[in-house]
Amino acid sequence: MAAVTAFFGDGIPGRPAPYRETPRAAITRARRATPIVFWRRRLAVVAIALGLVVVVAQAGDALGGSPLAAPERRPAASQTWVDVRVRPGDSPWSIVERTFPGSDPRPRVDQLVEARRGAPLVPGEVIQVPR
Repeated sequence: MAAVTAFFGDGIPGRPAPYRETPRAAITRARRATPIVFWRRRLAVVAIALGLVVVVAQAGDALGGSPLAAPERRPAASQTWVDVRVRPGDSPWSIVERTFPGSDPRPRVDQLVEARRGAPLVPGEVIQVPR
């Protein structure tokens, strides 16, 4: 702060003392990282990015794969399957009854629906029905 000195009665107007600013510390620039620190930071960023990719890939696999992929229409080859052409108006039940007359269609219909994962039946398509 500046001090004001006034002389009363002498006819000399008061004037402030000269303003003196206290010197500040010099502003220092940030130091550059050494090459070792630079590469450690880059390596850490790459490791985090790769970890993120792995986590996202595992989550995508757990949630059913890519949403852009076509639904799987062919089940695993652990059983024997019969190829059947879908006709207009067919349902999984009618296909199994037509393919295996006289047997209980319920377990085969369940296997067929599970193997197709809810994919719709398209007339003219050849599907595999569990034997």
